[in-house]
Amino acid sequence: MTRDDGDRIVVGLHPVRELLRAGRPLRRILIDRDRSRTEVVAEIHELADAAGIAIEAVARSTIDQRAHGHTHQGLLAIAPAFPYVDLDHLLARAERRGEPPLLIALDGITDPHNLGAIARTAEVAGAHGLIVTRRRAASVTPSVEKAAAGALAHLPVARLPNMSHVLRTLGERDVWSVGLSVTASQSVFSCDLLTEPLVLVVGSESRGLARSSHVHCDTLVSLPVAGQLGSLNASVATGVAVYEVWRRRHGPGALGE
Repeated sequence: MTRDDGDRIVVGLHPVRELLRAGRPLRRILIDRDRSRTEVVAEIHELADAAGIAIEAVARSTIDQRAHGHTHQGLLAIAPAFPYVDLDHLLARAERRGEPPLLIALDGITDPHNLGAIARTAEVAGAHGLIVTRRRAASVTPSVEKAAAGALAHLPVARLPNMSHVLRTLGERDVWSVGLSVTASQSVFSCDLLTEPLVLVVGSESRGLARSSHVHCDTLVSLPVAGQLGSLNASVATGVAVYEVWRRRHGPGALGE
């Protein structure tokens, strides 16, 4: 695993609880001394006690100061830097599950809330990992972890130099790349690669897939549009495509059909 330098702040009840549930390392937890003891807060106390992680009851102003403007719900954790992984880690995760890889590669997603929402969808749908690039793209921040609602405690993320290298490397590992593009003539619903080892490539909110990604994807697919707007939000489009992969891989009845 590769790591950024320094600790990070994780804000909010669900992100902190999921880190504890997943057994991720935490330095300590700060909680508003006046916060009511809800079911979630009680579980956080129990999990932290079991893991030997200190919980400090402090004034809300102290948490406000440490949270740097992020919505914290009266609780935050101080944790080691986010543990980015490499592509081998993601592929090994699929192999351990005995499943064809399903990876989500984000080609220039810059909005933290989109990144968090995509991570949440990917984790719920059983994806084996998320891939982001280092330049001109969002990385994992407190806002992203909050928007992901705890998904990033369970979903590994690889952060790599550029998408062209990612797609070439995965191609050499027999993983097909399918890019979402509003200009593609083929619908995702007719794509015959979704049951294969797969990386789904999602473009940025403003420009879509980069030209180099267009070149390196094995195929491009679009989502049907019946209304006047030309495309969906990136996180919504990812959700539609990922669940089509789910339906195709698990067959009729997988989604309650």
